[in-house]
Amino acid sequence: MRVAAMNKIPDYKVTDEDEDGRGYVLLESFVYYSPRYHKFISAEKGYPSDGATGAFDVRSLSWWVHDVLCERGTFDDGSPCNNWMASSILSDILADEGRWARARYWFVATWVLGGGEARKNGMW
Repeated sequence: MRVAAMNKIPDYKVTDEDEDGRGYVLLESFVYYSPRYHKFISAEKGYPSDGATGAFDVRSLSWWVHDVLCERGTFDDGSPCNNWMASSILSDILADEGRWARARYWFVATWVLGGGEARKNGMW
């Protein structure tokens, strides 16, 4: 598995036939490194996602990484990831992709409304 560059968006396919009904499936594995937290987040080929939950989907690494963090609640090294961290990483990726406005309002939306397992580790 290779480390994804900050702007490397993994290949994915859109499908209506995945078992979970989530809509997207990774065609290649990726590993993302968070410069903010000095942690790795990875997803394997075949990982399903619903995209940007409740928002317009854009081709972005951000929602893939956020989905992994919210599903697991941990970074690759097993250390806990809380809701604030997951939303901050999503925002960092969007800003690096040049999506400044979306980085701000998706941060708020995911922190307030999302989180999954990461939320169980705390809001902060």
